[in-house]
Amino acid sequence: MVTGDAAFIKKINRSHIISKIIEHGMISRADLAKITGLNKATISVQVADLLEEELIIETQQEHKNLGRRPIMLSINEQAGYSLGIDLDKNNVSFTLCNLNGTPLESKSLKMNTTNYDVIREMLIKEIKNYKQKCSKERYGLIGVVIGIHGIVDNDEMIYFVPHHQWHNKVLKSELMNETGVNVYLENNANLCSFAEIVYKHYQSKNLLSVSLYSGIGLGIMVNGKLLKGFDGFAGEIGHMIVVPDGRPCRCGNLGCWEQYASESSFIKQLAERQNKEEITYEEIHHWLKTKDPITTTLMAEYIKFLSVGLNNIINLYNPEILVINSELLQMYPDALIEINTHLTSTVGHYRKLLISDFGKKACSRGACALAIKRFLDVSELSLTQ
Repeated sequence: MVTGDAAFIKKINRSHIISKIIEHGMISRADLAKITGLNKATISVQVADLLEEELIIETQQEHKNLGRRPIMLSINEQAGYSLGIDLDKNNVSFTLCNLNGTPLESKSLKMNTTNYDVIREMLIKEIKNYKQKCSKERYGLIGVVIGIHGIVDNDEMIYFVPHHQWHNKVLKSELMNETGVNVYLENNANLCSFAEIVYKHYQSKNLLSVSLYSGIGLGIMVNGKLLKGFDGFAGEIGHMIVVPDGRPCRCGNLGCWEQYASESSFIKQLAERQNKEEITYEEIHHWLKTKDPITTTLMAEYIKFLSVGLNNIINLYNPEILVINSELLQMYPDALIEINTHLTSTVGHYRKLLISDFGKKACSRGACALAIKRFLDVSELSLTQ
């Protein structure tokens, strides 16, 4: 039983009501009272406030039965918009979502520089443009969440981004000061795991998401919350050493997992073996379908190293669901079968091993969802696709 002063209890009730309205899409006051366990008077007062704030709307549901049509409550999805940004190695991806988490538009910009000042100014310009675009709605641009492919501390300062060689950058405050929009920074792998929980696996409380793109990151959801470690640095699993004295990594160590099992490492090695400067995912897909010997041999090596790291993660966390976020594995039909052949330990246990449906959209979708969660100030969030 929740106890405390009236204002605190009202806030808790409000959060619970909003969460259930979003989860069900449309729900009547009577059903809301049953599901939340709150009395009708409390529901009535809270709903009246939310209607006045234009955060929810009323509609009459069509039905064929005799009697009065029930009045249904739903989130006012056009009251404001969230912006998710994936700040990756060579690209910056933007996704704009409504309050139901539905993506309205997406775009990706190529980056030909790692210069912090140049990238910061580009972000300021884009955020201002989105702010103007959303300005006609009551709450406009409700928040921006940026996925950082590196270490972000608990104060949302960028501690280190290996690919850009950024150290101790205060991007959050700089963007907020220039744009007047609430901006949040989060590790990209954490946002990928958040997307999986919010959009796909909201019945699960213990989920791990491994992202395999320019590097490797681990998002850890335990009891429905992100596990971030003492300083916020947890999840840098790509820098787990799997080959002592192996390939040099930009973090300063030798033999890091991401040097053997990230997509960027696979693509680099495949390009070298195919004697090409650059290769595309389309070419890789073609080579896999036609069983090109160079590609299939390298894929077997890649999956072996990938499985080594996954085995370590499983032994550490005993996850309910382990999601692999990889565009490369999405195009390889036997990926899960081959990975499972390497996970034969009688010690490691997990319930489900999956390849994410989101691909490279996971980070920006998770970012949009986190902006919505913080704007609505809810403890739990379940969104539709």
